[in-house]
Amino acid sequence: MSLINIVTLLYLVASVCFIQALKGLSHPNTSIRGNIFGMTGMAIAVVTTAVLIGHIASEANTSNGLGYVLLGLLIGGTAGSIMAKRVEMTKMPELVAFMHSMIGLAAVFIAVAAVAEPYALLHGISKGMPIPTGNRLELFLGAAIGAITFSGSVIAFGKLSGKYKFRLFRGAPVQFAGQHTLNLVIALALVGMGLTFVASESWTAFFTMLALAFVLGVLIIIPIGGADMPVVVSMLNSYSGWAAAGIGFSLNNPMLIIAGSLVGSSGAILSYIMCKAMNRAFLNVILGGFGGEAGEAAAAGDGVQKTYRSGSADDAGFLMSNADSVVIVPGYGLAVARAQHAINEMAMLLTEKGVKVRYAIHPVAGRMPGHMNVLLAEADVPYEQVLEMDEINNDFADTDVVLVIGANDVVNPAAKNDKSSPIYGMPILEAHRARTILVVKRSMAAGYAGLDNDLFYMEKTMMIFGDAKKVVEDVIKSLS
Repeated sequence: MSLINIVTLLYLVASVCFIQALKGLSHPNTSIRGNIFGMTGMAIAVVTTAVLIGHIASEANTSNGLGYVLLGLLIGGTAGSIMAKRVEMTKMPELVAFMHSMIGLAAVFIAVAAVAEPYALLHGISKGMPIPTGNRLELFLGAAIGAITFSGSVIAFGKLSGKYKFRLFRGAPVQFAGQHTLNLVIALALVGMGLTFVASESWTAFFTMLALAFVLGVLIIIPIGGADMPVVVSMLNSYSGWAAAGIGFSLNNPMLIIAGSLVGSSGAILSYIMCKAMNRAFLNVILGGFGGEAGEAAAAGDGVQKTYRSGSADDAGFLMSNADSVVIVPGYGLAVARAQHAINEMAMLLTEKGVKVRYAIHPVAGRMPGHMNVLLAEADVPYEQVLEMDEINNDFADTDVVLVIGANDVVNPAAKNDKSSPIYGMPILEAHRARTILVVKRSMAAGYAGLDNDLFYMEKTMMIFGDAKKVVEDVIKSLS
């Protein structure tokens, strides 16, 4: 069997592993298996590609190419391992955004190298030959999507981290007059420069297109508010996949095409699921409408002072220990406080007392898709206790106590009751239907959508103010 046939076979095996990885990652019970499949497939793809490069280098009587590849693998693998080991679970969304930016930048670098020396990277091209029109189109698309992914992911990283004072990195939407018109003009100019490159192989057109793509990536993310960040993360994930697939076509690498297409399509589907969970049109999210409308609604306000009932951790412990069923609704506040281990310990104590404990997960809770699932899995919460919104919403009416810890917009009854609310129609966890509601928050501040929450002012709601981890630890003391 020739080397090419062996490489093709191994790429096929890696592709099957990637497909199995996506299947496994679709459910918490099989997520570990999915990760193993993904790592196995990537290892096969990387080693196979390195061997292929080594073979090509040996035929060309040079080893420099393989040496650079191995050096890059060493540097990148070491950096990735250190980052993965050090990252806190609360910082996982920022890490994901950072990884997306690196994929986009890699696509840009490969495209630039292919335009500079097409004979070294593109199949069937000798030195001095022009780049075929089809390859030019692929390079244009891959580079443009990669540049948009890179700059957009950098802005998303800054918004998710929340520690940079630069205005573009603030969680609030950044909007200005004529913003959408400017985006449209830049997008049309980008396409025009790209097509000019396809027609003429002009370096000037190519780099002008790249510059416009970098700018457009920034402009389409800055008007998006914190509430829409889960959609942004999944959208950028999709972009990074399509960028990789576009470059894969240019390099005639089937493995890169398949892997990029899987990432791109799965990211697009996830973005659709996120938008559906927020009752938002995908185009509106991209245009930054959600954050802007919510902010304006919150700023307007009606000036009416509302009353609420507050209590202590001991009160919460008493109510939950005397309940038959408790549903815990986690949100980003749980992640910030790193309270996932404490909440699991509390749940186990309640279970020992005969209380039925479950967790209700909203698709957009947290700052990235699956954020709450990841946190609870880290704390070894049993998978069977973790239920999605559609699985548990009908049970809230028969639930004795709901503990909302760090969540806000995903339990706001205005989404069902107030037609004037910017989030009206958004599917929510119907915690307001429970007999008793406990809400753990640092203050009465609004959530990422900038809206007040009617749930906090209901007669059956008790507010417990403080750091989520500290409050839960006090509840544990009360239960003990």
